[in-house]
Amino acid sequence: MVDEVARYSDADLAEFKVIIQNKIVKAQADLDLIKSAYMNDLNNGTDDTSPTFKAFEEGSEIMSKEANSQLAIRQEKFIRDLKSALFRVENKTYGVCRITGKLIGKERLKIVPHATMSIEAKNLQR
Repeated sequence: MVDEVARYSDADLAEFKVIIQNKIVKAQADLDLIKSAYMNDLNNGTDDTSPTFKAFEEGSEIMSKEANSQLAIRQEKFIRDLKSALFRVENKTYGVCRITGKLIGKERLKIVPHATMSIEAKNLQR
């Protein structure tokens, strides 16, 4: 008798696939918004060419751009993780904890669809 590898049913995987795809669309829209703020795509004014000296405002603007850049990097990683999750759905390995080999709870996957570890495994790491 061959041991069955724990995995979610095809119906469950299809449900998770929709959740992940929706999250990717939203995350991409958020990333585009962050990038447009970072790149000043929406600003066609002459603020950056005016001869006034606004050191404080310029410093604040630079910090804001750096913060947006960091947000963009995190968002890109999130999208990459979601796409990896989508790949695991296609391979039918989605939802299996990479530490314990047990199924990750459905509720956890609905909230954190890119999770690769169960709560049990996360607690073991502490």
